[in-house]
Amino acid sequence: MAENERSRPYDFLGSLETLIYVVLGVLLGVTAILAVAGCLHQFVSDFHSLMASATIFVLIDRLLLVLMLVELLHTVRISLRSHSLFVEPFLVIGLIAIIRRTLVLTLQAEDFTRNTPWGPDTQYHFHAAMVEAGVLALLISVLVASIFVIRRTRSGEEP
Repeated sequence: MAENERSRPYDFLGSLETLIYVVLGVLLGVTAILAVAGCLHQFVSDFHSLMASATIFVLIDRLLLVLMLVELLHTVRISLRSHSLFVEPFLVIGLIAIIRRTLVLTLQAEDFTRNTPWGPDTQYHFHAAMVEAGVLALLISVLVASIFVIRRTRSGEEP
């Protein structure tokens, strides 16, 4: 089999991979634009109630979603350019997702302590939320340490 015939499947799969990355990037970009538009709409429509913490938490939650989408788009762009996959952008996306969940959990815990009469069911949900907060804090520590190690290792490789 000639060298040219062997490289055809490889070239085809490379082109297919690039096409999939481009389509994925376009979809992520459009989704991010729609999410920004939704944030702007919510900001304008809820402008009178921006002093309420619930409104601020929801807006921040949506903005962090946009940030996650942009980080994913950045990762796709890097993958397209270098044809390799890097771990650090995914760790950053995970960190943003955990921070997002922490904000939602904080809002829910605030509701437990302020508006709900304290009973066995409320106590159970509050306890579960505190356990989840502890796990999220641990995950944040692990991801930050991982990012630090990756950056330190990479800077040690460069002359």
